[in-house]
Amino acid sequence: MPYMAEISRTNPTCFIFLVDQSTSMTDDIGGEVPQKKADVVADAINRLLTELSVKCAKEEGVRDYFHVAVIGYGATVGSAFTGALSGRDLVPLSEVADNPARIDTRVKKVPDGAGGLVETSVQFPLWMNPVAHGGTPMNRALKYAETLAAGWTEHYPGGFPPIVLNLTDGESTDGDPAASAAGVTGLGTADGQVLLFNLHVSAAGGSPTAFPDSDDALPDDYARALFAMSSPLPTHMRSYAASQGQRVSESTRGFVYNADVTSVVQFLDIGTRASELR
Repeated sequence: MPYMAEISRTNPTCFIFLVDQSTSMTDDIGGEVPQKKADVVADAINRLLTELSVKCAKEEGVRDYFHVAVIGYGATVGSAFTGALSGRDLVPLSEVADNPARIDTRVKKVPDGAGGLVETSVQFPLWMNPVAHGGTPMNRALKYAETLAAGWTEHYPGGFPPIVLNLTDGESTDGDPAASAAGVTGLGTADGQVLLFNLHVSAAGGSPTAFPDSDDALPDDYARALFAMSSPLPTHMRSYAASQGQRVSESTRGFVYNADVTSVVQFLDIGTRASELR
């Protein structure tokens, strides 16, 4: 069975986030509350980095089960980390946890114990900022991910393979990305091929198409191309997706089209489910 390697401090895995930072990411995402797509994606990734740090925290500190890269692509292609991690690619999770660029105070509604909600202030660490400028050089971004994944699989040939999560709102402006995507998923370890998951963030509204097992219901060639680029969900991720109310089959792929805020969060949650941590 592939994708069953134990993840440990001596045999970690990595997440490579590819974040579309093109000008169109200033558009509002579909949904009831207007929010810019760039803001939604940045918030979701910042929140996930906090959750990963908490998940891997032990008495002696945050264990490096994961290394993380956040690569922005728009006017430029490269690390989207800011602050002390600026310019870094794959960073051990303990260093991520110790080095947010800044900490914001956010207002959050929580249960008041009497059936209502009350507003409270929470600390919200930020490692990346929302950026929206330039085109959508998805080919260059995927080649960047391929370089990182190639180095990783060479260093950890028996480990759980890298997971690449591409979050985008538009078509590639530097050519058909299919070959570059195949370059990413053509890499692997003894435990399986590198996983590539794709999320299309939309301003269109309407229902998202989440984790489909075929391209039959997809609206156009662009959606079908992203679906074809996406890896099938491994068994443990399918099981988790099913527990979250998703309809899944053995052909289900790590792909969401026309995503709203809820879909972005769930996509990252399901796509970063690793196997057992030791």
